[in-house]
Amino acid sequence: MNARLNWRENAAVELVPGYTLADADGAQRAELAGVSLAVEGGFVHVAVPGAADVQVVSAPAVRRIRYPRPEPTDG
Repeated sequence: MNARLNWRENAAVELVPGYTLADADGAQRAELAGVSLAVEGGFVHVAVPGAADVQVVSAPAVRRIRYPRPEPTDG
């Protein structure tokens, strides 16, 4: 994965109708969970565990993104 991107781990992404991403088995899905994702310049980069490639979709194709809230830091 591109280290310069700000990756979010253990995320879920849901796409609007008509758009899909491939899961680890290559099946096309409109919703995936347990992925890593990064947003850059109007595109969402999605890394699916077990898949060799990072997939990229345009931000308008995304209905919802969820990821764990970061732990608070002291300081």
